[in-house]
Amino acid sequence: MASITIEELHAFHSMDREVFSRMVFQLIRDPAQTLLVMAMWLWLETIGYKNIVIKLVPLSQVLLNAIANEAVLCLKCLDPNLKEEMSAEIPLTSRLVDKELSLQMFSLHKFSAITGIKYLLNSVCSTIFTDMLQLVLGSSSSSSSQALVMPGFPHRVFGNVSILPRAVDFDFPQDELWSWNPSKTVSEDDRTMFLTFSRGFPVTREEVINLFSELIGVGVVDVKMQHKTPGNEQPLFGKMVLDSIASVDKILNGNPIAKFRIKGKHIWARKYERRE
Repeated sequence: MASITIEELHAFHSMDREVFSRMVFQLIRDPAQTLLVMAMWLWLETIGYKNIVIKLVPLSQVLLNAIANEAVLCLKCLDPNLKEEMSAEIPLTSRLVDKELSLQMFSLHKFSAITGIKYLLNSVCSTIFTDMLQLVLGSSSSSSSQALVMPGFPHRVFGNVSILPRAVDFDFPQDELWSWNPSKTVSEDDRTMFLTFSRGFPVTREEVINLFSELIGVGVVDVKMQHKTPGNEQPLFGKMVLDSIASVDKILNGNPIAKFRIKGKHIWARKYERRE
């Protein structure tokens, strides 16, 4: 299997590394936050906002810092637990991508953004910035068995990140490197909605499928209803697996809970969260 060295990997991502280096060493920005900012910019590039990092390279320190601050606002509005609606504008980022970009866009595509950023954080950023993170964190370990301790992680929205120092002669499988694609790594939990129903108004599995697939227009993979018990003659909740994380965002439309009605019966939908 073809492979690529760390040196070659760094050369391929030289502009990403230059921007990251300026932010953590010259602007003295928080390393954990900067990892997320870089992952967010890379995610924007995957959904059509091309050449963001290339455009950042020639900018002054002041302008780079200001755009990074706007990126932090975008990351903040992805927090599902955020109570207040964020209304700040991000004009510098909009000018950078030469398209109208707003915090509302991030809110409407919240779970697509979270999933994509989380994936790029762990598959790209955790690999191409390792040597610089060792310097800024004061770690000299070259052992690939011991991950760097990253202050700020686990993050309450993006979870944990594993950053393993590699020996200079370590080879990465090339097939894995060039197939980085967030859309192919969405777990079933990421695509699942938790549904609740009103007592006294029984909802069937077929009605759920009809509502979301035909009336709302999302792809429904499976619906699992609560089992009936002697003291509970109707399902009060269920889980619905969708075809994509984009379908989750379409249903919620930027809200934590979405309410629907079919044949006079109410259905509430929210993002599923696995509880151990």
